[in-house]
Amino acid sequence: MNPCSSEKIIKTLWGMKKDQLAESTIEVTGRRLRLMAKSIDLDNPDAVTEYLAKKEGKSSYIESLANAYYRYAKYNEISWKQPIIKRSSKPPYIPTTEEITALISDGGKKYSLILNVLKDTGMRPIEIERTKLKWLDLNRGTINVETAKHGNGRTLKLKDCTLAMLKEYIGSKDFNLNDNIFPKVKTMRRVYTTLRKRTSEKLKNPNIQRISMYSFRHYFATMLYHKTKSILLVKQQLGHKRIENTLIYTHLVNFSEDEFETATTALELMANEEGKIT
Repeated sequence: MNPCSSEKIIKTLWGMKKDQLAESTIEVTGRRLRLMAKSIDLDNPDAVTEYLAKKEGKSSYIESLANAYYRYAKYNEISWKQPIIKRSSKPPYIPTTEEITALISDGGKKYSLILNVLKDTGMRPIEIERTKLKWLDLNRGTINVETAKHGNGRTLKLKDCTLAMLKEYIGSKDFNLNDNIFPKVKTMRRVYTTLRKRTSEKLKNPNIQRISMYSFRHYFATMLYHKTKSILLVKQQLGHKRIENTLIYTHLVNFSEDEFETATTALELMANEEGKIT
């Protein structure tokens, strides 16, 4: 790696930290930049554009590389026009209620709680990581969410069962009001990946391997729209600023009376929301 590039990567990450971007975002950006620096000169934006155009892999991954370099160019005052990465039109897998329930049941106390919070609220994993004790109103059973991805803050309601689990969890710890009460996204995803594999093998259901932590957010949104038919309520609950990001959840099929079975024809925004610039 060019020593100059190494110094500029550090400058990029420090700039992100000063701008209070998520630690997980900073970590991923550093990893992506160091990877690219092994193959190309990061101070040559034309070479970066060519590298991205020839790079093989999922469009979401290539877009994440472009996002990382966007930040490198920004913090090092390099003029670069970020290319549009053609995204796959294949919709993400939306889990069934049965599959969600199986994952929660296999999670153990701590991760059953985390997955139940995701299921009840549609919070992003990064918002779970940032959850502080002071966000919680245990009397009302609500979480006041300071949003991620430049969205809107919101107050979200927990179901009684989840609230009881949360009270037990907090009671077993010694948190201060400003403490984050859940693990970092990196840790949660590592544990969740093991859980998902175990549950998939136990139930002999390979589709469970397709369910990410972010899938719980999509599940929440599709269920909420199915029950209320209020796209504005879904928008508010998800913390979206743009209604276009919420309209993707209206493309549903094959609902039974009370249970979600499957969803299809999602727009590309759903499949790529997690990979956008934050």
